[in-house]
Amino acid sequence: MAYILIADDDDILVDMIRLRLDGHGHHIEVAADGEAALDAVSSQRPDIIILDMMMPIISGSEVLSKLKSQPETRDIPVIMLTSRSGEADIVQALKAGVDDYLTKPFIPQELIARIDKLLLRYKNDG
Repeated sequence: MAYILIADDDDILVDMIRLRLDGHGHHIEVAADGEAALDAVSSQRPDIIILDMMMPIISGSEVLSKLKSQPETRDIPVIMLTSRSGEADIVQALKAGVDDYLTKPFIPQELIARIDKLLLRYKNDG
């Protein structure tokens, strides 16, 4: 299926998402901070990234900005999965290029559906 990078420092949340995505046949990579997320992307391009806004070392917003500024990574679909639910946060992320935005707590099956939708869209566009 797909190679998915989960960039989040919440181990329990990551384990839950990993379990769900493994069950759908996806290969999962985890980065616990923004710097590790950028390193993971540079070593192997993921098909999609699930990105938390608030992470150590480099924030999710900064990671998104760096990804969208580089020609080789700007087209990777990104779902922002965060506890930040303010209007300004959502609008800023969408303007910065995030493909979808989900707030925590979230419905796991909704996340799976959004991932499937983005993967299908990018597969058909590519």
